[in-house]
Amino acid sequence: MTKKVDPRMHSAEHILNQTMVRMFNCGRCISAHIEKKKSKCDYQFNRNLTKQDVEQIDKQVNEVIRTNAPITEEWISRAEAAERYQLNRLPSAVGDKIRIVKVGNYDACPCIGPHIGSTADIGQFRISTTSYEDGILRIRFKLAR
Repeated sequence: MTKKVDPRMHSAEHILNQTMVRMFNCGRCISAHIEKKKSKCDYQFNRNLTKQDVEQIDKQVNEVIRTNAPITEEWISRAEAAERYQLNRLPSAVGDKIRIVKVGNYDACPCIGPHIGSTADIGQFRISTTSYEDGILRIRFKLAR
């Protein structure tokens, strides 16, 4: 049985990941649990987020959402993907062609999950809570229409 991932939430995860990379240079999440009502991403990090951090992340993610950027895909060879991206989160069954999901000019990464066609369809992003333990920052977030 495969888990059902919500396309809006999954698309928002891409934007959150790139925002974390740009703001904190921490890399993309090391694990995620994406559901329709609420989702979470875990990052290797050195502290919990401050209230100001949360406000900045929310603001940046929502600014990207409001750009109405297209969410597209391209297929590239595994060799090219390995040169440009980290492939460690892809399932081992992925073949010689790797799907790269792009969120406008903001983000691009290998992905096998479902997405929507435009950031405008994501809705309002909001971090609901964060926690920090043993080098792992957990960000929980929700979307509103």
